[in-house]
Amino acid sequence: MLLSAVGVAAVCLLPAGGSAPVTVAGALVTVDVDALEPAPLRAGARVAIPAPVVPVTLPRSAPVRVTIPELGVRSAVMALGIGEDGAMEVPPGAYPAGWFDRGPTPGELGPAVLAGHVDWDGETGVFGGLHRLHRGDRVLVDRADGSTATFAVDRVAQYAKDEFPAGSVYGDIDEAGLRLITCGGDFDTDADSYQDNVVVYASLVP
Repeated sequence: MLLSAVGVAAVCLLPAGGSAPVTVAGALVTVDVDALEPAPLRAGARVAIPAPVVPVTLPRSAPVRVTIPELGVRSAVMALGIGEDGAMEVPPGAYPAGWFDRGPTPGELGPAVLAGHVDWDGETGVFGGLHRLHRGDRVLVDRADGSTATFAVDRVAQYAKDEFPAGSVYGDIDEAGLRLITCGGDFDTDADSYQDNVVVYASLVP
């Protein structure tokens, strides 16, 4: 117990029961130790137990449209599978965006993944401006069941393609998340592709 009086502090160890003399600011006082004990729990008394935190999620429903107000983007969404090379397929042109249909739908528990081109054949792609997004910007995904899943951007990251963090993009998470993926960095003319990937991480807004 820490006692303080008139700028003078005294620290003492009290016995388990009864009373004990304590000197405070030069005066001898008696402390009733039993009075400091918490009251025993009465039979039948109600005890408040915090409810477990359950993440907000939506039932499975495929995405049909993605809107990013900050970038003026509004695009249909097509399904993407896995190509012959074992990698996720990509949309066939600058538009539309694509959803990786082997993973969660936007709003379900886990990371839903949407991919789109930064540009295509001289045309700016659906995700050409992803690098300009900031924390808190909204991404809206209309779903086949008529609902709209709204996400808030958590962060934007850029990775070299040979250092792509598949675990943090596709791995399990304990919330409904969204990943937007496109190309970034310098264009490698020999490989006919960009050297980096831009990934936007976002979370479902309750």
